[in-house]
Amino acid sequence: MASIQIDAKRFHKRARFLISQWKSPTNSELFQDTDAILLLVGDEDYENPYRKSVTAQTWLLGFPIFQSLILLTPEKITFVCSMKKGDVIETIKQGDKQVPVDIIRRGKNTEENVQLYIPLIEELSGKRVGVIAKDKFTGKNVDEWTKALKQSGKKFDEVDVGTAISACLAVKDEEEVRTMRTAAKLSSNVMKYYFMDEMATIVDEEKSVTHEKLSAQTEDVLENPKMAKVLRMPSEVDNKDDLDWCYSPIIQSGGVYDLKSSAASNSDTLHPGVIICSLAVRYKFYCSNIGRTFLIDPSKTQEKNYEFLVDLQSRVMDTIRDGVKIKDVYLKALSHIKAKRPDLEKHFTKNVGFGMGIEFREASYVLTGKNVRELKNGMVLNFSMGFSDLENPKPTDERSKKYSLLIIDTIRVTNDAPVVLTDCSKRLNEVSYFFKDEGGDGDETESAQNPKSSKKDSVSKTAILRSKFRSEEQEEESREQKRKEHQKQLFAQKLADGLAKFSETAENDNDENKAAFKKFESYRSESKLPREVKDLRIVVDKRSESIILPIYGMAVPFHISTLKNASKSDEGDYVMLRLNFLTPGQAGSKKEDMPFDDVNATFVRALTFRSANTGRMAEIFRSITDLKKDASKKEAERKEMADVVEQDNLIQVKGRRPLRLPDVHVRPSVEAKRLPGELEIHTNGLRYQSIRSDNSFNVLFSNVKHLFFQPCDNELLVLIHIHFKNPVLIGKKKTKDIQFYREASDMQFDETGNKRRRQMYGDEDELEAEQEERRRRANLNREFKTFTEKIAEASDSRIEVDIPFRELGFQGVPFRSNVLLQPTTDCLVHLSDPPYLIITLSDIEIAHLERVQFGLKHFDMVFVFKDFHRTPIHINTIPISQLDNVKDWLDSVEVAFTEGAVNLNWTMIMKTVNEDPAEFYKNGGWNFLGPNSDDDGSGNDSDTASEFEISSEELDESSSEDESGFGSDASEDSEEEEELSDSGDDWDELEEKARQADERKLKRAGEFEEVPRKAPRR
Repeated sequence: MASIQIDAKRFHKRARFLISQWKSPTNSELFQDTDAILLLVGDEDYENPYRKSVTAQTWLLGFPIFQSLILLTPEKITFVCSMKKGDVIETIKQGDKQVPVDIIRRGKNTEENVQLYIPLIEELSGKRVGVIAKDKFTGKNVDEWTKALKQSGKKFDEVDVGTAISACLAVKDEEEVRTMRTAAKLSSNVMKYYFMDEMATIVDEEKSVTHEKLSAQTEDVLENPKMAKVLRMPSEVDNKDDLDWCYSPIIQSGGVYDLKSSAASNSDTLHPGVIICSLAVRYKFYCSNIGRTFLIDPSKTQEKNYEFLVDLQSRVMDTIRDGVKIKDVYLKALSHIKAKRPDLEKHFTKNVGFGMGIEFREASYVLTGKNVRELKNGMVLNFSMGFSDLENPKPTDERSKKYSLLIIDTIRVTNDAPVVLTDCSKRLNEVSYFFKDEGGDGDETESAQNPKSSKKDSVSKTAILRSKFRSEEQEEESREQKRKEHQKQLFAQKLADGLAKFSETAENDNDENKAAFKKFESYRSESKLPREVKDLRIVVDKRSESIILPIYGMAVPFHISTLKNASKSDEGDYVMLRLNFLTPGQAGSKKEDMPFDDVNATFVRALTFRSANTGRMAEIFRSITDLKKDASKKEAERKEMADVVEQDNLIQVKGRRPLRLPDVHVRPSVEAKRLPGELEIHTNGLRYQSIRSDNSFNVLFSNVKHLFFQPCDNELLVLIHIHFKNPVLIGKKKTKDIQFYREASDMQFDETGNKRRRQMYGDEDELEAEQEERRRRANLNREFKTFTEKIAEASDSRIEVDIPFRELGFQGVPFRSNVLLQPTTDCLVHLSDPPYLIITLSDIEIAHLERVQFGLKHFDMVFVFKDFHRTPIHINTIPISQLDNVKDWLDSVEVAFTEGAVNLNWTMIMKTVNEDPAEFYKNGGWNFLGPNSDDDGSGNDSDTASEFEISSEELDESSSEDESGFGSDASEDSEEEEELSDSGDDWDELEEKARQADERKLKRAGEFEEVPRKAPRR
């Protein structure tokens, strides 16, 4: 218990909330006018871990404390527990707004312990005491409490408050939602990255594995440290002891199905038909649940029923929101089934899920047709829908005559559409597996009659040849329609996430984003002032970074940070020195320049001094100017290095030589000369050591965000690239990326020699050289890839190796040059030359494609990040031929995207979003970027155009910068062709337009004098 820490702030916050709900007049009936609440917990019950008393303890303290008693009264909270547990609970007596806490420590003597309970029983005598009636514990402390009740002879009325406690715990705060989101992610990862692959392998290889054995194997993956990399363990999980299973994974197949959450895997072998799997991971005592149905060689009827279930879940989920009665959710599902598929009504489950949190199943919030309670914003539901005991019209064997379908997701209730916390696709093409040659029930005849189907599939997958058959055009349209539907779902989820994130935390975020007030202390006392102030003259003290000014016979110091600027002017025989200070509300000043403690206080805005001593005043002015420059430089350096982290010490490998990668160069370079060095793998990081100098630096695994390996195929370099979480200092340079590389060009490897080249030079020599280069590049790739994988292993699987997919790459201009941008599993990168581009996909809020219109050869792409204070990244001049590939890639990595015909003013957009994110999402969020938003502003210059669109002059200017000269001429010619192809004009008007077009061409060539125009805006 000594290592357990209680979050005191969270405890008092939740205790105050519970007491306020308890004593609220609106909840008097719910709590049945109780005077106290008693939670008596005995020994741990491994058979039934979900007890309401234990749940309430865990909610308050963060973990359960068995063999303890908690007594809540409106005045205080009393704990009765052992000595060690009392020491742990003692730590909650800190912080502001405390709820009074009394701790009574039990000893080993039973008779003495009994006497400890007597004062509490006397305090409760004759009162109404709320208890959890269903919780019947056993244990030494329970026996002591019972004995104390008998000895005291006092009695009190016991009232069941289990329902009231459930109501208080049903709505989850932000911390609880984050924890449950992590638990749901773990459940999803086990399903996606382990069970689906393992199940498919068993079926494909026709292994005989029982449901119980596969369930046990799945259960063991959380405890196996080697599986952490496979499961893509979330970064939030820093202690594996916080992970547990809500229940053993439930795996069912072969005609015997139980869709209840209390089901268990039986000893039958896994049957290749309909397989149902349910997984539930607990993280920090909070539950999650996911369930999927997998169809092996399904019939058309099974596919039809499954697609109806997916559609039913989507429709019913749209009705779940704050204020909706639970019974309406179930009745909505039932009414849809009756209307569309009445034959499935009798097979539908008796409920569609239940509330979930620390308790896996909150009995008061089961989603049935009789529950009249209302859903609240912040509740988390186990949303489960299924059909049981369906008849298979064309079974392949005895065990496939009956089957069931089940889909389970963990969702969060919001004011709008619910947020799905589990992330595992349930689309038919993702859960269907076909192991037979030509499909199942009766599909053989159809395949025999249509032998061209396989050929058509191969044609549709190629990126070069496209058939013009109508059937294939319909396939292309259906693919586009699926993408649009998927994007619609992503946008709905983005809107729901934004509303949930900013509606509750808008005020806190505003407080956190405010600039911190800084106090500048020039001198601690008058005795610290320089001696020169006695003469009542202006003194510039560079040591204290202050200006001391004489005001009404007193020396008043002003820190240089309070000075805005200084000016000097000559007026006859006198010199005027004016000092302007920073004050609130000044025109042209930025809010972040100087935050003020009290903006309503009285400020000195300016001081003016006049003197006949022109030489001294010139010297003072120069000193003040120099001091201000030095202070501004220091402040700029401080801001530049604000996010630089100081790394921990490297723990070197002991007992053996560290793994080394020799002859590698580093970028950015640590030396003036480009010298090779060695890269070593140690216990908690890497060390780079230059071979000809003492220059070395360390890279710790804890600060590595991404690790990339880029092979030298079609590249001049083979490299290992590391992207840091926080910038570090390499030498004296601040960097967030570092790269270790080796060149793969012929200049580095000339093994043939000049003499041999002179003697034999021909086709055979060139062929041998090409083969040698291929071998050399393959060896380089193998060496660097192996070393990169060893880095990942040494980091205890905290780091994953990411390799760019060159075949998915596309050209673009992220900075100033046109480069190849390559997607990876988690990022979009350019690593070949600095400046590097690394965009983490999980950080992206939305992508917007600009200048997507007919006639242009290029389009632009803008990435907006979830951190709205981060500047959006623009990638310009992407070839229009790559548009479909970019869209497919964005859709495949779950990035919501929109497109428009014009460039938008993103500075203005992000300013609007940051001013009030909650209001932004209430007004529809990113929906203004939809296809209908750009129609009004792209074709005219009316006042009704979007305020975020760039003006026509800026658009022309940006287009001229982005497009090449050839592309610009082509677009101009296309405009002239449009003018000449106006079918409504007569011949005279067409000739006049042609003449004007020729004049414009000649003017561009410089043969006509051009009328002077205003210079374009910069």
